[in-house]
Amino acid sequence: MSIDWIISIVTENWEMFLRGAWMTLLVAVFGTIFGAIIGLLIGVINTIPKPERGIKRLFLKFINVILAIYVEIFRGTPMIVQAMVIFYGSAQAFDIDMNRTFAAVLVISINTGAYMAEIVRGGITAVDKGQFEATQAIGMSHWQAMIHVVLPQVARNILPATGNQFVINIKDSSVLNVISVTELYFQTKSIAGNNFRYFESFFVACVLYLIMTIAITRILRYFEKRLDGPQNYQMLDDLAQVEGGKA
Repeated sequence: MSIDWIISIVTENWEMFLRGAWMTLLVAVFGTIFGAIIGLLIGVINTIPKPERGIKRLFLKFINVILAIYVEIFRGTPMIVQAMVIFYGSAQAFDIDMNRTFAAVLVISINTGAYMAEIVRGGITAVDKGQFEATQAIGMSHWQAMIHVVLPQVARNILPATGNQFVINIKDSSVLNVISVTELYFQTKSIAGNNFRYFESFFVACVLYLIMTIAITRILRYFEKRLDGPQNYQMLDDLAQVEGGKA
């Protein structure tokens, strides 16, 4: 590996590297956001209480079966295959000329949604059952209980897993080059094809991926700590009470 070659490649192609990194972040951010929304909706729907009998019970069971099939398909197949089917398959089967960036966000969103659905389900089941009973006792509906009591706790509980999924999406966006999305891997492959310095070109890409993933991880950990609040709040409160008593 030549340092001179790395400097030369960065100097001559920094705009392509930046455009690729920007596209990678763009599809990862929106894909993770929409995927988290999909996962939350599926998690809430799966927890709707089912009546003992009637059309509503059959309808909910049918919806749950459809959602379970969706989760299994998109968790059980590679994202690269999903991208090919959604982008090229929809063009062949339904004559849909899909924008590549839209297709990239769509692929990451529905793939992330399948994983987030299980993460959310675990977060909801982690909430103590007594809280559900308490909401029923004060007359809350299922949706009111979810919005005001359960989901705020779930959001905090699943934040680390959501951040991990975000980092995975940054890295896995590289598979979207198969549908010619101009993300970082696609741009790096073009640069390496022009100068035939594959090692140096992809070394720069590795550094950029590492910078993005480390930065996102640090930002998410900061928000986790902010949500946790100060660890010594109880001690400070007790100290204030003692000082107030002395006064």
